[in-house]
Amino acid sequence: MEAIVSSTKATKQLAKKIAEKLKPGDVLALYGDLGSGKTTFTRFLVEALGIKARVQSPTFIIARVYEDDNGAGKENFLRAITKVNHLDLYRLQSKPEVLDLGLLEYFKQPKSITLIEWPELAEDLLPEKTIEIKFEVLAENERKVNVQNLH
Repeated sequence: MEAIVSSTKATKQLAKKIAEKLKPGDVLALYGDLGSGKTTFTRFLVEALGIKARVQSPTFIIARVYEDDNGAGKENFLRAITKVNHLDLYRLQSKPEVLDLGLLEYFKQPKSITLIEWPELAEDLLPEKTIEIKFEVLAENERKVNVQNLH
């Protein structure tokens, strides 16, 4: 699936469409340059899953976890996704650092999905059916978003 988004409203609609197809255990690899919209997309995806959390870039702390503190939200209840692991590998320099982060353990957590910004360093560690989302800046407020392996 490919989409051109030129507003936050369009990005929010795309995130909702993708959220509706996710299931526990899914891993999403988010590719794109700085400022291409990966964290904004993540914020809207978390919201679409019914998880009320302040989504921030995990660049400096590498990992953030957003959980539905009220049990299962309206959207979550149908899919049982109650946790989003949001990782950013931008600052990591080696595969041992990725493994030390506990990347593989995130994939095994029940009722969770994992989003990884800057996944290049970990590509051979990702599950075979990882959903790849590529963000390309076309203009100041316009992005091309290419989604692959979405069931």
